[in-house]
Amino acid sequence: MDRRNFIKASIGAAIAAQMPLGSVAQTEKPQIARKVGAMNKLSLRSVRIATGIDKPFSALHLSDSHLTFADTRDDERKWKLAAGRQRSFLRAEHYLNEAITFANRHEMPILHTGDLIDFVSEANLDMVAAHFQQADWFVAAGNHEYSQYVGEALEDAAYRAASFDKVQAAYPNDLTCASRVINGLNLVSLDNGYYQVTEQQHQFVMEQVKKGLPIVLMVHVPFYTPQQCALGLKQTKGLCAYLAGVPLEITSKYDPNFKGTEQWRNRGVQQRATSATLNFVAWLKEQPLLKGILAGHCHYYFQEQFSPTCVQYTVAAGYTGQAQVVQFC
Repeated sequence: MDRRNFIKASIGAAIAAQMPLGSVAQTEKPQIARKVGAMNKLSLRSVRIATGIDKPFSALHLSDSHLTFADTRDDERKWKLAAGRQRSFLRAEHYLNEAITFANRHEMPILHTGDLIDFVSEANLDMVAAHFQQADWFVAAGNHEYSQYVGEALEDAAYRAASFDKVQAAYPNDLTCASRVINGLNLVSLDNGYYQVTEQQHQFVMEQVKKGLPIVLMVHVPFYTPQQCALGLKQTKGLCAYLAGVPLEITSKYDPNFKGTEQWRNRGVQQRATSATLNFVAWLKEQPLLKGILAGHCHYYFQEQFSPTCVQYTVAAGYTGQAQVVQFC
């Protein structure tokens, strides 16, 4: 029995007894404490995307939840990683539960655009598999979905492949690319967590265009737009913009010596767009059926026109209690 089916079969008993939401799984080792202090409600923004569908609906868009669970099925290095990372994401589980409660109360699907988990662990994957049973989800993968120890290596296709099958088994839809039609709107998710789009993914989106339905694209990393790129470069002092599909005349100027660490050098290398990625972005801008892009990754809100028919909406970090209600009309 795979992880998702096991969780589904046992959620009423085993999850409640052995791994309550909001704590690390019970083990013979001391649990990693979660001192979250005073809890707050979600901070919600509202955006409206005109798609031309006959039956409007709303969805809850969030991203970058960064769950940080670990237990004795993982090694000691991962326990220490969890303990350290939890300092940055103290309220992550609380706000994710708040989002699930809100979405269910208002009968909205949850559209999550990546980094639901902060790193791959058995406890993290069990936790998200349980959460997926509690609401209606459609997701895109982020870079942290496949992170083993956070920043320890150059993240590329080979790095992703090392944990892909394990992660995919816990998630509700295909993480490479997927489509879900709701009320005549084609929601298309694409894994661009490592800043690139493959020719196979491009072909998948082309097939979606052939359906003739309005499309809203879900990705983790926002695609290049001039103003958001300028903001990213300002924040990193020229290292990178944290966007996908940035023109080569900009990425060629990324400073490889910024902060002088291998991790930061890897980011500059990783974010130089491949020809397949640049071709995809150029083609995407010409698609009149594209009505919106939902993204995350940057941990701040941003909206900018991507193409004549499409605005890109970047949502702030879910672990800080941020989310947006998207009205599709």
